[in-house]
Amino acid sequence: MAQALILDSEAINALAAPRARGVLTLRARAIARVAYERGAFLRVPAAVLAEVCKGARFDAAIHHLLNRDAILVADITRQIAQRAGALLARANMSSTNAVDAFVVATALEYDSAVIATGDAKDLKRLSAPFNQLSLMSL
Repeated sequence: MAQALILDSEAINALAAPRARGVLTLRARAIARVAYERGAFLRVPAAVLAEVCKGARFDAAIHHLLNRDAILVADITRQIAQRAGALLARANMSSTNAVDAFVVATALEYDSAVIATGDAKDLKRLSAPFNQLSLMSL
């Protein structure tokens, strides 16, 4: 059974900028460590990069984190994009929540997944119908 840990923008920022994120970094590291030890795939949906990348001058920590082999960027396929749109419609949410929908749609690519998030409220609405998904707040 393929399991995954899906990282949202707050989780990526916490892992990339430990000095700025304090306790969130400790939680994100602990969650990632347990997932890695259990053999889960660690993924960040490509759409999340739109929220965390601010330009070459500011992105060194993000690039350093993503250049490791442990965390891979998950491409947004047509199937994932269409699923994200359907999730937004089901939850009666607007496209302002598109990145959150991409996070959930990516998680649904796996048999089971945990989403590490700093935005549990919106992700809970999007993931509520799916028993194979769980949220872990930072």
